[in-house]
Amino acid sequence: MSAPILVIDDLHVSVDGTPILHGVSLEIGPGEVHALMGPNGSGKSTLAGTLLASPAYEVTAGRILLDGEDITGAGPDDRAARGLFLGFQHPEEIPGVSVLNFLRQAMSRRTGIDDFSVLEVRLKLMEWTKRLGMDDRFTQRYLNEGFSGGEKKRNEVLQMALLEPVVAVLDETDSGLDIDALREVGAGIAAVRAERPELAVLAITHYQRLLEHLVPDRVHVLVDGRIVAEGGTELAAEVESRGFEAFRGAA
Repeated sequence: MSAPILVIDDLHVSVDGTPILHGVSLEIGPGEVHALMGPNGSGKSTLAGTLLASPAYEVTAGRILLDGEDITGAGPDDRAARGLFLGFQHPEEIPGVSVLNFLRQAMSRRTGIDDFSVLEVRLKLMEWTKRLGMDDRFTQRYLNEGFSGGEKKRNEVLQMALLEPVVAVLDETDSGLDIDALREVGAGIAAVRAERPELAVLAITHYQRLLEHLVPDRVHVLVDGRIVAEGGTELAAEVESRGFEAFRGAA
């Protein structure tokens, strides 16, 4: 059995002095897909922000390990360079920075290669935009500026493909997507996983619908800052049918 690639160990997190996460623990092995489900206010976004090392979130106890290394005190740039990727719920627009130039800089940081050529990045982008069913001209646009919800999420998948992380945390990737856009994004994630089967994925979501496209090995239910239930895909179906209220007080 492989050692876990991501370990969240008894994690306690506060925001502005208010405790939000109360001892969250989970482990994800290489190639595994884990789903974290929970209602609004359960602490899902807090966990995602903490994994990103956002300064808004203070770790008061516990630790985060990536590939056996304690990264609890590491900054977001260092975590990204080590192979931790976060797909944002609401990707930011960055006017004046093209998708191509953004990815060139990000790939340089991820690989440690300072002189990544524009041509090399462009060729990789051409390959992956084709595989993801995206217009190649997309890469010349400014990052997320004027993008539809589906384009923003497909751009996140494009970044995940090129940056080759070891762990991808997808924070409510299904948020704001219609059925067709969700299907396209789900197919894109599947294409990346087919290329890199060792990639570990933590999918954070409210609903089961994303999990119809990204079938999890393990499902965790987060309520009031605690994981209150864990199981297989049947647990996601139970959440869908019973609602999150049925799990309150279960821990």
